[in-house]
Amino acid sequence: MFEDANSGEPRNVLGDWALRGFVGVVAVFVGWNKFPGDTMWVQLFQRIGIGQWFRYFTGVVEILGGMLVLVPRSAAVGLAVLAVTMAGAAVVDAWLQPGAVVIPAVLCIALGLFAWSRWKSY
Repeated sequence: MFEDANSGEPRNVLGDWALRGFVGVVAVFVGWNKFPGDTMWVQLFQRIGIGQWFRYFTGVVEILGGMLVLVPRSAAVGLAVLAVTMAGAAVVDAWLQPGAVVIPAVLCIALGLFAWSRWKSY
């Protein structure tokens, strides 16, 4: 009866799965979208000036972060990886296109808070 009270799982398991599923699938999709050579990501990473290898690296990090989010035991790590990725995106947007910094900054905060809530449950 009381064994579930300290299990570390969130009380609303269905809501947690739905939110993690959404975040994970979107992260995998956005990461995967960085690989074709005919997307807007090519121009954005060209403006960053580090090279196209960074676009591939970012895509891999987002895909791995999204996959980690889908696994309950590694969800906090995946969310933290995605939050750090969004922090980097916010810094780049602040440098290249200051008007676009709001979206990655809000995503960074939201993912960070979600990661924190998952971390505290361990």
